[in-house]
Amino acid sequence: MRRVLLLLMIFSASFSAKAQFTGGGGGSSIVGKISGTVIDSVTKKPVDYATISLYRSGGKAPMNGVLTDEKGGFKLDNIKAGSYKITISFLGYQTKTIDPVTTTLSKPDAGLGSIILSPSARALKEVQVVGQAALVENKIDKLVYNAEKDLTAAGGNATDVLQKVPMVSVDMNGNVALRGDQNVRVLINGKPSGATSASLSDVLKTIPADQIKSIEVVTSPSAKYDAEGSAGIINIITKQKNATGISGGVSGGVGTRQNNGNINLNYNKNRFNLSANLGGNLTWPQTTHTESDQTIQTPATATAAAVDVHNFGNSSSRMKRHGAMGSITAGYEFNGFNSINSTLRLNDGGFNLDGQGSSNRVDNLDPTKSMAYTSTNVSHNKFSGFDWNIDYTHKFKKEGHELTVSGQWSHSIIKTDFQNLFTAVNPSQKGANDGKNNEYTVQADYVLPVSKLLKVETGGKTIQRRISSVYDIFSVDNSGLNPVRDNLNSNLYDYDQNVYAGYGVLTFSLPKNYSILAGSRYENTQITGDPKNPYQSSGSSNFQDLQPFNASYNTYIPSLTIQKQMGTQTFKVSYSKRIQRPSLQVLNPFINRSNVQAQSVGNPNLSPETSQTVELNYNTFIKSSVLNFSVYYKNTNNLIEGIASPISEVINGNNIVGTRTESKNIGSNNSFGASFFGSINPIKILTIRGSVNVFTYNPTVDAAFLNAVNPDALKTRAQYTAFGSAQLTLPKNFIVEAFGFTNSARRTIQGSSPAFGIYAMGVKKQFMNKKASIGFNTVQPFAVNKSFNQNISSTGFSQTSRTKVPFQSFGVTFSYSFGKLSFSNPQQKKKGVNNDDQMQGGDQGGVGGGGGAPSGGRQ
Repeated sequence: MRRVLLLLMIFSASFSAKAQFTGGGGGSSIVGKISGTVIDSVTKKPVDYATISLYRSGGKAPMNGVLTDEKGGFKLDNIKAGSYKITISFLGYQTKTIDPVTTTLSKPDAGLGSIILSPSARALKEVQVVGQAALVENKIDKLVYNAEKDLTAAGGNATDVLQKVPMVSVDMNGNVALRGDQNVRVLINGKPSGATSASLSDVLKTIPADQIKSIEVVTSPSAKYDAEGSAGIINIITKQKNATGISGGVSGGVGTRQNNGNINLNYNKNRFNLSANLGGNLTWPQTTHTESDQTIQTPATATAAAVDVHNFGNSSSRMKRHGAMGSITAGYEFNGFNSINSTLRLNDGGFNLDGQGSSNRVDNLDPTKSMAYTSTNVSHNKFSGFDWNIDYTHKFKKEGHELTVSGQWSHSIIKTDFQNLFTAVNPSQKGANDGKNNEYTVQADYVLPVSKLLKVETGGKTIQRRISSVYDIFSVDNSGLNPVRDNLNSNLYDYDQNVYAGYGVLTFSLPKNYSILAGSRYENTQITGDPKNPYQSSGSSNFQDLQPFNASYNTYIPSLTIQKQMGTQTFKVSYSKRIQRPSLQVLNPFINRSNVQAQSVGNPNLSPETSQTVELNYNTFIKSSVLNFSVYYKNTNNLIEGIASPISEVINGNNIVGTRTESKNIGSNNSFGASFFGSINPIKILTIRGSVNVFTYNPTVDAAFLNAVNPDALKTRAQYTAFGSAQLTLPKNFIVEAFGFTNSARRTIQGSSPAFGIYAMGVKKQFMNKKASIGFNTVQPFAVNKSFNQNISSTGFSQTSRTKVPFQSFGVTFSYSFGKLSFSNPQQKKKGVNNDDQMQGGDQGGVGGGGGAPSGGRQ
């Protein structure tokens, strides 16, 4: 009842505010531009890299800014009708001010012509810069990576692009981390996708890089964002063009590792706009080789005999991956006050895996149980679904005063069919896992600019998740024949999660270029898990007796950001609190024995992780260069990690010895970190970029888990990610680029996951007035495979794996644009459904127990 009242209060406040500000229309949506050319008064030559700052006429706080190009030209787009002030400044020149510069609805464009800048005898004390069309931009609440300017991303997929975003890292399996933390929320155009909730790494591989316009990184989200995702938020913005008439483009790539293609069409006339996009990705078969070594040593207990077993083996797996994603967006402005926008996004993808291996089991206590055996496995994995949202926006008379009501339905399906056959030890199995996920969201957001100094934002939302999973296992003979249902390892699971939230955010624009963003958010979460065994009623005693569970908790989320701008320098300090909710994969108490030597089980008693982060950030522009430094401290409580324990059990007459992994709240972690990003132009034709993020792992473990800790795990460990690139612009529209990155191994209290690094090079030739291009890319040209080593150990067991994954590739890329190309950049995205509240990766698509296939390498 309290959550319902909370939503009613928020909606009532929003509509009450609407009633108090009626009688206006919010103005026309017509926008224009201000342009000109800056000339040296003495040499009469263009002044490149001069700073152009835009203010309200008579104002002191800059609204926007650009740098002049090599011909001294500049253009400020998306300018609404009004009266403005323009300042032109450059080191060694006198600042020039033009006030007023007026645009109207009838004449939305203002051409200032040639602007003469006179040299000064002394350097300027202050130069105002707010933004520039650089590869990386730093804003008050996020960092923006403009991926469409990235040459080597062409022909790849979203995973390849994310590998080059500052502070972001991607491991060998495509798992995304922000500052080393994988508890990150990934959105597409500001909205969640049911497919990413189910299998994020797989979906990212289906999105062609040519679809991506930019990627936003939010390390300290304000209270208007959902509280989920302790590391922060990554928002992938796809290309959406705004032009009168019809325009579009075709792009793609063909290579030795993967192939992709993308096409987009855009139509805009009067107040109606329509855009469509379709892209696909197909990899050639890739073979991964793995060597594993496992030792289990446990003493005898009252219920189990002593164990001293050594398992080691070699395996290979051949994987093929495919994917497609398409979207249709339509919008209509009824008038200057009301508009509606809707997007339907479809996705379809999957991968097939064929593997085989040979294993040896050495029993030091009973040599008669030692044996050698072989295995084969086949897995077919498919995911599909859609996200449909609709947003209605009402604008009031006052500029920036608006109310948005949004709804979204996300539907996703995951299907996995597998067969694992063993000549000995492990039981041979066939399995089918069908998962279904439906998410229903209703949201309202209200923005009120009270004055030039204060803006108020408030809103409320509810997310209703309905997830089901059917996991059927059949025992078969060593040839895969004579299937018999395995009631013990089959599972039917229903999972409901309801989230109710309300927030308020205040933005203060203070004198002397200070800005403050302060907010608070309240969330109520209710979870119901209903594990079932439909065969229990048949009278069979061979089943897992699982009990339903319920959980409910409230979370208060404050946030604060203070920013000070001093010319080209920006100082920012921020505080944020985040939570990480346990989700289906880690809550389901069903024991997954698809690989009996490496089992897993859920824990319905998990509490959500909570983290608090304090960050100090410094950013500066120096001509065409940008430098960004951050230092931060992050405290995480109820830290969730998977804990592996040795097991020995008899199933269907087979003596099973292996490990079972269960997620648990192990304690807390205090992490200190520092990050750096820089982009410089030592000469005009060369751009060099680099980023480094270093952070610590220093867990404090609860006493109950001390026996599971690797002896070295409690030491403070430094971990890092690093990236570097260089781009050279040559005559006749040739561009050359090279990049590389490396990530250190990631620590847990039981060991470490593999380190990862890669390098690539590319060259592109533009022609037809830059409407078309053709390029060549190569990844790891001097090494076919990359090696990944993993180590886990605790009391009673140790295991290592060494995996070789093919990464070498050579490919050709192409692009062609048609139609009207002089379109403006998209206007600021309307608010809409933004479900950034749920843990990512293999957990929300209804996958109740996995697919039985071993984890393959990144393809």
